[in-house]
Amino acid sequence: MNKTIILLALFLSIVLNVQNSFVVAESKVYIVYLGEKEHDNPESVTESHHQILWSLLGSKEAVLDSIVYSYRHGFSGFAAKLTESQAQQISELPEVVQVIPNTLYEMTTTRTWDYLGISPGNSDSLLQKANMGYQVIVGVLDTGVWPESEMFNDKGYGPIPSRWKGGCESGDLFNGSIHCNRKLIGAKYFVDANNAEFGVLNKTENPDYLSPRDINGHGTHVASTIGGSFLPNVSYLGLGRGTARGGAPGVHIAVYKVCWLQRGCSGADVLKAMDEAIHDGVDILSLSLQTSVPLYPETDSRELTSVGAFHAVAKGIPVVAAAGNAGPTAQTISNVAPWVLTVAATTQDRSFPTAITLGNNITILGQAIFAGPELGFVSLTYPEFSGDCEKLSSNPNSAMQGKVVLCFTASKPSSAAITTVRNAGGLGLIIARNPTHLLSPTRNFPYVSVDFELGTDILYYIRSTRSPIVNIQASKTLFGQSVSTKVATFSSRGPNSVSPAILKPDIAAPGVNILAAISPNSSINDGGFAMMSGTSMATPVVSGVVVLLKSLHPDWSPSAIKSAIVTTAWRTDPSGEPIFADGSSRKLADPFDYGGGLINPEKAVKPGLIYDMTTDDYVMYMCSVDYSDISISRVLGKSTVCPNPKPSVLDLNLPSITIPNLRGEVTLTRTVTNVGPVNSVYKVVIDPPTGVNVAVTPTELVFDSTTTKRSFTVRVSTTHKVNTGYYFGSLTWTDNLHNVAIPVSVRTQILQRYYDEN
Repeated sequence: MNKTIILLALFLSIVLNVQNSFVVAESKVYIVYLGEKEHDNPESVTESHHQILWSLLGSKEAVLDSIVYSYRHGFSGFAAKLTESQAQQISELPEVVQVIPNTLYEMTTTRTWDYLGISPGNSDSLLQKANMGYQVIVGVLDTGVWPESEMFNDKGYGPIPSRWKGGCESGDLFNGSIHCNRKLIGAKYFVDANNAEFGVLNKTENPDYLSPRDINGHGTHVASTIGGSFLPNVSYLGLGRGTARGGAPGVHIAVYKVCWLQRGCSGADVLKAMDEAIHDGVDILSLSLQTSVPLYPETDSRELTSVGAFHAVAKGIPVVAAAGNAGPTAQTISNVAPWVLTVAATTQDRSFPTAITLGNNITILGQAIFAGPELGFVSLTYPEFSGDCEKLSSNPNSAMQGKVVLCFTASKPSSAAITTVRNAGGLGLIIARNPTHLLSPTRNFPYVSVDFELGTDILYYIRSTRSPIVNIQASKTLFGQSVSTKVATFSSRGPNSVSPAILKPDIAAPGVNILAAISPNSSINDGGFAMMSGTSMATPVVSGVVVLLKSLHPDWSPSAIKSAIVTTAWRTDPSGEPIFADGSSRKLADPFDYGGGLINPEKAVKPGLIYDMTTDDYVMYMCSVDYSDISISRVLGKSTVCPNPKPSVLDLNLPSITIPNLRGEVTLTRTVTNVGPVNSVYKVVIDPPTGVNVAVTPTELVFDSTTTKRSFTVRVSTTHKVNTGYYFGSLTWTDNLHNVAIPVSVRTQILQRYYDEN
């Protein structure tokens, strides 16, 4: 009997150990990156992926059960469900560059285009000369599209470009043969990796459409900002009224749905969508997506969008991506690869002043998106138990019922305060915080932002009278020179945490309270439109400009387009006023806030000179940051050996100079290409950073029909005797018609930051 019990216990122990081993060996989605594809036939590429898995898993059935995606157009690789040990085994195969776990990404207008000077009324304008972007195809990776929006009507469109290989997939409430047209020419969705990671999408728990249809409106907003058709008399809750349109109203749009409500954006899905978009024939890729710091090296396949973007750029496709919404903290910027055009967000010259009149007849102007009706004089209170906006729920309802509530917060605004006051029977909310430009739309409930100074004035009034009262009027729309431009608080900041010598962001564009189309399912929808803020909204503004430049200069490389945008940017706002950067304290914006500055579309058409680059330049960059010869060879699909000594990262031909660790003196090189008048002479103008000497040789560049490229050296030395933070300046080449300016950022490091054994 005892033997039986012992044997039974032993058997149960074995069973439990086996079960535990299965728990330990749980499968996850891994991406097996193989670099440049070795076959032009996509079926042959896929078959090679199956063979790799077959050698590991042992059967065709196991391969089909494991594989999620085969990347076979822009590059070679696959996503598969693997255990950690299986992933390790595959990583040791000689043909494999890297095996990495799946990554999750986050998603990060009637006035914008007039503010930036892109007007359809002038026959000589960029918009007219570029024919509205017609015949250019932009790929948008986001949450999908609401195809019924009038912003996607194809009135006046000719045939779809014959080079287009993409199509429209059907699914939940989306019929590819009906919902696509000559404007919306592509619509696909990618969910397999998301399902493999989190289980099959349960639409009851995670309401969404298994189709390209957009449930929350983010992708619709982005796509319509890039290329929405003209739509007159559009407003949002009666505010910002005007003609809505995208930056390139004639562009063809292809939508790739990679982000899912409440489940985010799977990196493997994003990579597959980029692979498909390259094959389909897009001319530009727009990604309003971000990852969080710490970042992987931009040449590391774990930084999935950078890897996909490299292959796109190598094929001449510019990639525009969001800087991220983790500002104003330094070194929070994402999408930092030098081949990506990374976009920061600013406000524009439009605001929504909202009059707050106190019982002592003093009127204060706050900011709100409040359509009314006007709230007559009612009781005003500051909950003394807790006036912190995030802790209003700790106050009794009676303290807020029938009153307008004042609260203070130092954190990013949330809807919790509005919900608390509304649920308590409150009539409105005045929130004191910095900045005041991030607004939440509310119907029949005033929610007004003021800064801390004005909030304190209101608080003093409340405490000085027995029965404080307040009147809140409906918001008005104000635009023009009286409204200053600022880098938005949320916009992620440099310097680049991966490669500090690569300036990021590259450029800034309006991304605050942008009015564009949205899904009617959205809680902030008003007649199919909404105002949204984020670098997600600034990115399509730049993408729209890239469409127009691509239309006018189809032979320009992605780096040429980036250079034209960066070197012609405004470093003041369009009216000549300085651009500030919002944060814990407001300061003048610098290159780590806005890159080259605020995008200036009309100037970017004729930059005069460009700082151009090819894939070879990016290879030298990889060598300079110690990427191995084997990995570079796999990425390129050909044998590559880095030179010895390795190149300097400071010599990468960027339209910027960033020196993160200057000790003594350094000399670097840049090359410019003349794209202006054939016979041109440019002279250098230097605005050196404080305490830094900058000398350029030669000081004059002469171009003619036989000399279109000229190189120059820049010698930089410091007069500082101690370690410093960054100081900023600029280097400009001018022919009195074009001013080709690049930012210069220098940090002196007399004492080394790392111990040098030598």
